[in-house]
Amino acid sequence: MQFPVTRMRRLRRTEAMRSLTRETFLQPSQFISPLFICPGEGVRKPISSMPGVFNLSVDEALKEAAECASLGIGGLLLFGLPESKDLEGSGAYADDGIVQRALRALKADSALQSLVMIADTCLCEYTSHGHCGPLTGEGNDCTVDNDATLPLLAKTAVSQARAGADIIAPSDMMDGRVSAIRDALDEAGFAETPIMSYAAKFASAFYGPFREAADSTPQMGDRRGYQMAGGNVREAMREIELDVAEGADMLLAKPAGPYLDVIRATRERFDLPLGAYQVSGEYSMLHAAFERGWLEKERAMMESLLAIRRAGADFIVTYFAKEASQRLR
Repeated sequence: MQFPVTRMRRLRRTEAMRSLTRETFLQPSQFISPLFICPGEGVRKPISSMPGVFNLSVDEALKEAAECASLGIGGLLLFGLPESKDLEGSGAYADDGIVQRALRALKADSALQSLVMIADTCLCEYTSHGHCGPLTGEGNDCTVDNDATLPLLAKTAVSQARAGADIIAPSDMMDGRVSAIRDALDEAGFAETPIMSYAAKFASAFYGPFREAADSTPQMGDRRGYQMAGGNVREAMREIELDVAEGADMLLAKPAGPYLDVIRATRERFDLPLGAYQVSGEYSMLHAAFERGWLEKERAMMESLLAIRRAGADFIVTYFAKEASQRLR
């Protein structure tokens, strides 16, 4: 039927009517809050490019986790800043590594049982050169040795699972990493531990602030040799299909906002639980506009998250997790 019989505004008349007919919802259990764990005690170091985000010692991370749990947030994604680094990133798979210590402390607190503990499984924060595995080549011509990286990622995953990680989340973009991690977890007795693959991770300019937070800036070259080119949606579908075939239980797309079409294409093609990472640059860009009064903070924050959910993400990794959850209470 056409106007005037059909009037689309009838269902927009009041807040109650709009709520009743809303198609896409946000709730705190859909959010995952990233935490950057660093050595020391009583450390809560602000990250200059990410207002409201901190490097946290384990004791401070426990306080942050308690606040997240009280807000009904779904989980935490843990990144580590080790005391020392080396060429192979051995701190990533050390049983007394910084993330492993944090996981044990978090899992020991019964008040945090509602939070899913997710371990980012990568070597870039632990290597002295800032890349995601051992290098071959020199200077700006260097690249990560894919096959030499796989056993190190597998060791890292087992170490994280042993420390209490509920989900293993490889973010390195090495070929064959999901299969290598699945085999290692199964052999070590962690057949029930799921893998959330960063299956479509693009080489993005929006990661800049994260590299300050995680101290993971490459010292030479860049990551374009293993992270995806921004123009390739069909290639992203191939990446995801391969990870699913290798045993991925969940999928994660990164970044979120600039790649909503990839999220939608993934949702339409695959049935696995799908998340999206609203990355540091998205967060910092919005905060810069908030600070200048160019955008209304609450509305822009919630709209950015709603767009990611509407595109098809079941859950969102976001630095807005606490603020958005408070808004939804």
